[in-house]
Amino acid sequence: MLLNPRHRATPAPAPATHHRATSVPATRQRSAPAPGPRRRKAVLLASAASVCSLCLLGAAAPPVPLGIGDRLYPTLGNPGYDVASYDVDLTYPGANDKPLQAVTTIDAWATADLDRLNLDFARGTVRSVEVDGVPADFQSAGEDLVVTPVQPLRRGDWVRITVRHTSDPRPTGDQKGDGGWVPTTDGLVMANQADAAHLVFPCNDHPSDKAMFTFRVTAPNAYTVVANGLPTGSRRTGSSTTWTYRTEHPMATELAQVSIGRSDVPRREGPHGLPLRDVVPSADRKTLEPWLAKTPDQIAWMEGKVGPYPFETYGVIMANATTGFELETQTLSLFEKKLFTEPAYPKWYVESVMVHELSHQWFGDSVSPASWSDVWLNEGHATWYEALYAEEKGHQPMIDRMKAAYAASDGWRASGGPPARPKLPAPGQKISIFRPSVYDGAALALYALRQEIGRPAFERLERLWVRDHRDANASTDDYIALASEVAGRDLSGFLHDWLYGEKTPPMPGHPDWKPADPPAKSPKAAKRPAHR
Repeated sequence: MLLNPRHRATPAPAPATHHRATSVPATRQRSAPAPGPRRRKAVLLASAASVCSLCLLGAAAPPVPLGIGDRLYPTLGNPGYDVASYDVDLTYPGANDKPLQAVTTIDAWATADLDRLNLDFARGTVRSVEVDGVPADFQSAGEDLVVTPVQPLRRGDWVRITVRHTSDPRPTGDQKGDGGWVPTTDGLVMANQADAAHLVFPCNDHPSDKAMFTFRVTAPNAYTVVANGLPTGSRRTGSSTTWTYRTEHPMATELAQVSIGRSDVPRREGPHGLPLRDVVPSADRKTLEPWLAKTPDQIAWMEGKVGPYPFETYGVIMANATTGFELETQTLSLFEKKLFTEPAYPKWYVESVMVHELSHQWFGDSVSPASWSDVWLNEGHATWYEALYAEEKGHQPMIDRMKAAYAASDGWRASGGPPARPKLPAPGQKISIFRPSVYDGAALALYALRQEIGRPAFERLERLWVRDHRDANASTDDYIALASEVAGRDLSGFLHDWLYGEKTPPMPGHPDWKPADPPAKSPKAAKRPAHR
């Protein structure tokens, strides 16, 4: 994700002017299928284990919202199960201010004995819930949907949960600005980072529980639907068409994307025959084509830095919408159309923003954070490759950007926390963890690491990181351990200071770099932009 220029507070060069049953269903009696090649990190297990004791309370106890213990979003995600796949079926009514009819089917393994299970879901009406085809009781608790199956689940059970619900694009109350569905001039797109997928469909809404996805979206024939992954076909029935897409790699819920609009879908080929497809307003295809044509070379550039592109397809959505940010939804990045039509933005700048979101396909999407405190691994790397691209292709020296970031870093740490330990979201601003410290502040730490271990070792580290953790989750500790292995010496002290310190350490090779004097008064959280 990248904040748009008017919302950013980084030293990036500015433009010229982010019913009850009596027996256990047979399906649950089957042995759970093996996870296969899905490599998953065991994350937040201690917190999840302690929270999961709440799952075993008697059915008479009132439902409560649970979480897996994420420091920044305590009730996000749910303990006791591991999602294997989502099947999200949506019916768009032809207006973006009316609820969509929806059915979400979740296949999962129980990782603990459960009398109940919690799903994250907070914007829509739940009509019914089934567990293995048998109606189950359900209640809401905070932003959780608490499901009580007829028969308790036991550890190792394979379970299917089917929720019939609406998916409402209209935010209410304190959900305004939180994300989920975003209206465009002709339809809808999704923006679910960091904790908003559960405003669209029931899910285990934490990046540590990645899963496979299928989207089936029915819309009037005048609309085009594109979603994450590859199309598996479309079926026209009378006045509507149903579009189906599936991912070939596991995905975090926050990276889900469905675009519904009067759109064109230009297609082309990327490196090694990679299929590319973009989504643009039909009326703007010709105007936007020069920018779309840049993607193959940008992918080739990134492959030259960190290795093969990690997914089955790529493309961009240029949405006629106001978001205040660009977003790295998996295989289909979201951009505001006006980024490409505003003449004040230099060409090199727009291209570097495109590379920022592209680089997230490796850093954040393929290698997803173990917890939201690890978000610097996403944004710091994306900012790093954005700046490197600007240097190599736009003649914008990285050293200038890093020196400016160094001057500002102490102020960023004071106001937002150090890169790997961001302060809690501001009240009423769930997305306010996306502060300068996790962007240029984190890129500055990567620059310091390159200075400390040398360019060859740093470049090898980056390639090994995305190779070793592909399709999985990884933490700050994982990065420090790999950096130490590559460097052949313990870097935990060095990187701990850069990632967790209240003050910015001296920059290797630049003893003359000094932090700027702090402002007389730190900026208040309320003054930060409401959008990412």
